[in-house]
Amino acid sequence: MNWLSRVRNSLSSFSTKRDTPDNLWTKCPSCSEMLFTKEYEDNQSVCPRCDHHGRIGADARLALLLDDGFTLLPAPRVKEDPLKFKDSKRYPDRLKAARLSNPHPDAFTVAEGTVDGHKAVIGVQDFGFMGGSMGMAVGAAFVAGAKAALKAQCAYVVVTAAGGARMQEGILSLMQMPKATVATRMLAAAGLPYIVVLTDPTTGGVTASYAMLGDVHIAEPGCLIGFAGQRVIQDTIREKLPEGFQRAEYLHAHGMVDMVVHRRDLKATLGQLLDYLGAARAA
Repeated sequence: MNWLSRVRNSLSSFSTKRDTPDNLWTKCPSCSEMLFTKEYEDNQSVCPRCDHHGRIGADARLALLLDDGFTLLPAPRVKEDPLKFKDSKRYPDRLKAARLSNPHPDAFTVAEGTVDGHKAVIGVQDFGFMGGSMGMAVGAAFVAGAKAALKAQCAYVVVTAAGGARMQEGILSLMQMPKATVATRMLAAAGLPYIVVLTDPTTGGVTASYAMLGDVHIAEPGCLIGFAGQRVIQDTIREKLPEGFQRAEYLHAHGMVDMVVHRRDLKATLGQLLDYLGAARAA
């Protein structure tokens, strides 16, 4: 070891390396403002500068909407990889990777509890799990939530976030659309409220089924809601689409969404709706 190396090593022992966490900062996807991650999360993942509503996971969503003490329903077991699907990766490998980075076994999680004191079952779709895609596990969990609401004789609230059907399950994924639709009809027949909270993004087969069958449709500001992509629609009709097309505010102005509600006001709004709909049902 030469003299310069010995001096460098001895000096390094007097200095303390400062480790900076990789997740200290979060960049707003809308305005590109750099935000302290903790402050951003404390603000319910809403940018304090431009009010952009970021995507949040199932656990954060349930904690946001439900009172303390709610109970998670067990995830239904379904046959995995029924088609033995493989593209660049095997489907079981994709599921394994998704589960390693998520706390729940699939994209739809159901909990039972109260919203501002009003009994409810809430199902949350997590875009962080394979884009929130709708497969057999999602369909089974949705139906399990509806049955739990029927058993408890309470409202069923569903928070949607999905890129559409899960391609790895083919036609079996598309079969979840009528399956979920039947579950919503069961709730209607029992006179139980079914409320949908649309978040960014809600697209594809989810939009074409249970996302647009609610008694009340609430959307978070700026969220994308639609069936096909804008480019596909524009190329099909050969017309330029209007400004803000498929965004929550545009759909609210055109009657497809009942209200656009800021995330901080969402729980209180749901509580008021449950109070009103519960009173109407009792009458």
